[in-house]
Amino acid sequence: MTGQRGKFITFEGGDGTGKTTQIGLFAEYLAENCGITPVLTREPGGTAEAEKIRALLVQRGGGDWDPLTEVLLLSAARREHLVKKILPALEAGQWVISDRFVDSTTAFQGYGMGLPQQQLQTIYREIAGDFMPDLTFILDIDPAEGLKRSGRHLAETADAAEKTEDRYERMGLEFHARLRDGFLEIAKNNPQRCAVIDAALPLEHVQAEIRRAFAEKFSLHRKEALNG
Repeated sequence: MTGQRGKFITFEGGDGTGKTTQIGLFAEYLAENCGITPVLTREPGGTAEAEKIRALLVQRGGGDWDPLTEVLLLSAARREHLVKKILPALEAGQWVISDRFVDSTTAFQGYGMGLPQQQLQTIYREIAGDFMPDLTFILDIDPAEGLKRSGRHLAETADAAEKTEDRYERMGLEFHARLRDGFLEIAKNNPQRCAVIDAALPLEHVQAEIRRAFAEKFSLHRKEALNG
């Protein structure tokens, strides 16, 4: 890489959309075809401090938070994530892929829990200024199917901590329907940044659509990626 700043790509969507699997496949594609080995991270989390906050928010026994308190906790975790991991990596010329970022706050705490969007935007600007992802994939699926998928994944995982990361799944179908509406509205309002991907398609088809949208956004070939 040269001294150019890296790119920041985020994956968003409701529960059960297969984000983690698709991120892994996409990272392999970037390494093998574009000469890019991305930094993989997630929200809430990404640093030791932010992971502690994650446990409070996603674990079923983490707490019954007021929505604004929840946003402030998420924002504290995001600030740590930004200043200690995301921004340093980008400045070093690395590409960063995050499983969730600010659009999840907009959808979950805004559309899902009813906090005013202006209030959310004000809080975000305090911790991040005008920083936003270069490209966001929004994986879309019917909420009922997504919750079924998520439930199967949690039941099958061998990770004891991950198995109980179901606080949001337990909020019910109506909540998740509002989430889906929120993510689609975000995509509609940000067409230059967001690409909506049908997550109900077979896994390989979803990945093909992700790669297609990536190519359209950056028009990168292997030599160009290696040089910048």
